[in-house]
Amino acid sequence: MASKGLSLLLWVFLVHLAGIYLYTRGFLLTRLSLSDTTACQDGSCTISPSHRRAVVLVIDALRFDFLSPHPPEPVSPHHHNVLVLPQELTAAQPTHSLLFEMFSDPPTTTLQRLKGITTGSLPTFIDMGSNFGGSSITEDSFIGQLRSAGKKIAFTGDDTWTTVFPDSFEPNMTFPYDSFNVEDLHTVDEGVIEHLFPLLMDKSPSWDVIIGHFLGVDHVGHRLGPDHPTMKTKLTQMDVVIRRVVELLDDDTLLILMGDHGMDRKGDHGGDGDHETSAALWVYSKGPQLVHPKASIPDWLLTSRLFPGATVEHRQIQQIDLASTLSLALGLPVPFNNLGTVIPELFWNDKAGTRYTRALALNAKQVNRYLDTYRASPSGGELDNAWSELQRTWKTVDFEAHTKDREAQWLAMTMYTRFALAACRQLWAQFNVTLIILGLVVLVMSTVTATLIYFKVGALQDNWESWAAGATWWYTLSGVGGACLGSVGYLAVSRYVKGLGLVEALLFGASFVSSLVAIFFARPSLSIPSFRSLTSIPLPLILHAAAFASNSFTVWEDRIVNFLLISSIAPSVLVGFSAPTSRLRYRILGFSALFALCVRLMAVSTVCREEQQPFCHVTFFASSSLPSPPLPVLFLSVPIALLLPYATRRFLKISKSDRGTAAIVIPWILPAVLLLGSSFWILEHFDSSEAFGPEWAGPLRLARTWCARLAMASVLFLGYALWYLVPLCLEISTETKPDASAPGKSTRQVTVLGFANAYGAPYLVFWCLFLGLLYPTLQLTGQAALALAAVAVLAHLEVVDSVRDVRGLEAVFASGNPSAILENDALRTPSVPLRFSEVAPLATLAVHAFFATGHQAAIPSIQWKTAFVLTPTLSYPLSPLLVVLNSFGPHFLISLAAPLLALWNVAPLPQPAMDVKARADAVRASLGTMLYHATLLLSSATCAAWLRRHLMVWKIFAPRFMLAAATVLVVDLAVLFGVAVGVGRVSSRVSRLFAAMNQGTK
Repeated sequence: MASKGLSLLLWVFLVHLAGIYLYTRGFLLTRLSLSDTTACQDGSCTISPSHRRAVVLVIDALRFDFLSPHPPEPVSPHHHNVLVLPQELTAAQPTHSLLFEMFSDPPTTTLQRLKGITTGSLPTFIDMGSNFGGSSITEDSFIGQLRSAGKKIAFTGDDTWTTVFPDSFEPNMTFPYDSFNVEDLHTVDEGVIEHLFPLLMDKSPSWDVIIGHFLGVDHVGHRLGPDHPTMKTKLTQMDVVIRRVVELLDDDTLLILMGDHGMDRKGDHGGDGDHETSAALWVYSKGPQLVHPKASIPDWLLTSRLFPGATVEHRQIQQIDLASTLSLALGLPVPFNNLGTVIPELFWNDKAGTRYTRALALNAKQVNRYLDTYRASPSGGELDNAWSELQRTWKTVDFEAHTKDREAQWLAMTMYTRFALAACRQLWAQFNVTLIILGLVVLVMSTVTATLIYFKVGALQDNWESWAAGATWWYTLSGVGGACLGSVGYLAVSRYVKGLGLVEALLFGASFVSSLVAIFFARPSLSIPSFRSLTSIPLPLILHAAAFASNSFTVWEDRIVNFLLISSIAPSVLVGFSAPTSRLRYRILGFSALFALCVRLMAVSTVCREEQQPFCHVTFFASSSLPSPPLPVLFLSVPIALLLPYATRRFLKISKSDRGTAAIVIPWILPAVLLLGSSFWILEHFDSSEAFGPEWAGPLRLARTWCARLAMASVLFLGYALWYLVPLCLEISTETKPDASAPGKSTRQVTVLGFANAYGAPYLVFWCLFLGLLYPTLQLTGQAALALAAVAVLAHLEVVDSVRDVRGLEAVFASGNPSAILENDALRTPSVPLRFSEVAPLATLAVHAFFATGHQAAIPSIQWKTAFVLTPTLSYPLSPLLVVLNSFGPHFLISLAAPLLALWNVAPLPQPAMDVKARADAVRASLGTMLYHATLLLSSATCAAWLRRHLMVWKIFAPRFMLAAATVLVVDLAVLFGVAVGVGRVSSRVSRLFAAMNQGTK
C-alpha cells in the first residue's frame, strides 16, 4: 500500500509547515497599533478651519501623470491630457488650485492606502494580504475625528470604506458598491455620480464631508491597461464629472481629488514601483484662497520630483501627509498615530506664514506624543537605535521663537517629523531574531532529514515499507514528546524571550525532536558507500540556491533558471553519446533536444520586474502597457489546444499504452477541455477590446463564463470519475488456438497491450486531467507555455527511461553474464535506483513554468483577472482559489509529475516485488522534488534573514522568501496528492488485475 510512503511525505510536509510558520512569525511581524486618540475640549490641539466642509473624491489608481500638465514622453493619447480640468484651474488660479504628486507607501493596495490617508500611519509588508479581508480600523483617524466632532459624513463608491469604517457614515447617505468586480468598468462610477450630484445640489445640506470613491480607472487598468481607448473614455467621463462638481461647489467647501495609488505600465499595482507609488492630488477652493499671493515659502519646504520620463519637475508630498493636513484644515485635531507632516501650501493664506507655524507646531507635538507613547508600550524597544537621535532632534525645536527666527523653527520641526517618519519606516520592518533562528533550525533539520530518508528508502529497496511503518510510528511518538518538552521550555524561558508563545514552543519542540529521531533512524545513509550517491546532486541546484544571496541574481532569476534548466540535462546527454546501441543513442539525444527546445521556447514568454528595466521586453502581453495576448499567441491558441493531446497520445503510443482510459480521455475529453479553456480567453479578448461593439459585452461574458465552467466541470465530474472507476490503460484480448504439442486440445493466448507502461500511462492520464483543470485559469500565453512544459515533461520521462535502460545494460555487461538480458528482460525492468539528478530537471522546470506563465516574485505580477474566470463577480472562496491556482498551478502540475519518473515504462512483473519497487521509487521521486524546493526555501530564508537590514529586503528578498515558502507547501501538497490518489489507485488496480489474471489461470 502507498500509505507507508504517504506517511513519510506527510511528516516532511508537517515539519516544513512548522518551520515556515516559525520563520514568518519572526520575519513578518506587524507593528503595534495604538488605540489612543487625540482629544482636546478647549481647541488647543487644532486651529480655526479654513473651510467648513469638504468633498473628498478618490479616483482609484489615478496616477500623477494622468493629471500632470507636463506628462512623460512619449505622450499617450489614451491617458495624458485627458482629465485636464485640474491643470487648467491650477494655471488660471494658482492661489486657489494646487496640484501635487503623492508618494504612496507600498504595498499599493486600496485598503492600505486608505489606512495611510485617514490615519497618517504606515503599513507593514504583510498587511497587504488584508486587502481581501479588511477589518475595521481601530487607530485614530481623520474619519474618527470627524465623528468625534459631530460631523456628518456622506459616502458613495468603493465598499472598502464601509468595511474599515463600518459605523462612521450617515445611514441615509451611505451608498457602497462592490469593489472587486474588475470586469465591471461602469457600475460603481455611475452609482457615485447618481448619489453625488443630489448631495451637492441640496440647498440645505445635511452633510459636512462627502466621500466619493470611483473605481472605473482602476478596473480599466487591470483589465485593459492604461494605453487603451477605454481608458481615455473613462478619464473623459471623470473630467466631465469633476467639472460638474466644481460648478456645484460653494465657497465654503474644500475639494480634494486624489488617487489612492498609481498603476504600473500594464495597469496593475500592489508593489513599490515608481508608477505604482505615484498618485495624483488636486486641492481646489472656490472661495478662500489657499496660498497668499505674496507668500514667500522657502524652497527647502517644497520637495519636487521628476516623474519617470518627464522633463519638468513637480511638487511632491507624502500621501500620509493628508491625515494631518485635512484634519487641521477643517479645524480638527491631528489623528494620534499620524507620522505625516502638514502640507505648507494649504496653511499659507497669510503672507508671514503664521497659520502654517501654528499647524506645524501642533503636528510636531502630536508626533512626539505618539512616539513617547509607543516608546512606553511593549513594542517600545524597537525604537532603541533611533531614540537618542529622535530626542536630540526634538530638543532643537523652539516653539517660542520670534518672528525673525521662524524659518529656523520650521526647519527644526520639519526635520523632526521627517526623521521620525524615516526612522519608523525602517524600524517597522521589525524582526524577532529568536523566532527566525528557530524557524531556520527547523528548516535545516527538515532538509537534512528528507535527504537521509531519500537515500534510506533507496538503500532498503524491497524492505522499505516495513522500515517506513516503524519509523513513522517513532516520528509521531517523538513529535508528541517534543511538544511536551517545548511546553516545559516555554514555561522556563518565555519571560526572557520576546515573542515566544506557547504555540511556537510546541511546534519547535515537536518538529526538532522528531527530526532528531528521524535522523537517527536514517543514520545508515551517512555511511561511506552512500556518499557516492551525493555526487549525483546536480550543480544547478547549488547555483540556484546560492543565487538568493544576491539581489541582482534574485531579480534576474527567470533568466538564470532557463540556463540552469538546460544545463541540468547535460549528464543525460553525456550518457546518450556513450549509449551502447544506436536506438538508445537517438532516443536520449533526440528527446533531450526536444526538452531543451521546449524550455527555450518557454523562456520567450516574459513579464518584467521594475528592476529589470530597461533590459527586459514584455512578451507575455501584447506590450508592457497593453495586457492583451500577442497576436501570434491568439492565432496559435486553438492549434496548441489540439496539438497537445495529439503529442501526448504519440508518447503513449511508443509503449502501446494509448488504450483503455487513455483512449477516451486523451483524444476526446482533454482536447475539448483545452479548447474550452482557450475559448474563454479568446472571448475575453474580444470582450475587452469591444471587437463586436459594447452591445456584445453581455453575451460574450455569458459565453466565456460557461466555457470555463464546462471545461472545469468536465475534468472534475467526467474525467476524474472515469479515471477513478477505470484507471488502467490496457487492452486485454484472448484468443483460443490449437495446441500443436497435444492434438485435439487448444490453448488460450492472452495478449495485453500497454503492459510495459501499466503504471505510467494511467498516472499520466491522471496528470493530464489536472492539466485540463489548470488550463482555463491561465491566459493564452500562459497556456502556450504550459503546453510546452507538458511536452518537456514527457520528453524528460523518455530520456530518464532510456538512461535507465543504458544503466541496466551496463550493469548486466558488468556482471559478466550478458545472457541475463534474455533471461530476465533487464531492458524493461532494470534494477537501477532513481537518481536525484533525474529529479532535479523536473523540479527546476516547475520554477521555469512559474515564470513562463506570466509570474514574477513580485506582487504586481499577480493576475487578478483569473478571479473572474468562473463568475462575473467576486465570489468567495472560489475567486481567491482561482488566483492561487493561476499563480501556483504550474508548480503543482509539474511537481505532480514526479512519481512518473519512477512509474514511466516500468512493467508490473514480477508481482508483488515490482509493485513494491514502483511505490518506493515514486516516494523517492516525490521526496527528491520536495527536497529540491525545500533547499531553495532554506537558501532564500537564510539570505533574507542575513540581509534583513538590506535596502532591498522588502522589495526583493522578502517577496522571494514568501514565494519559496508558498511553493514548498504547494509542491508538498502536490506530491502528497499524487502518491495518495494517483500512485495508490494505479498500484491497487494493477495488483488486483494480476491477482485476477492469476486466479483465472489457475
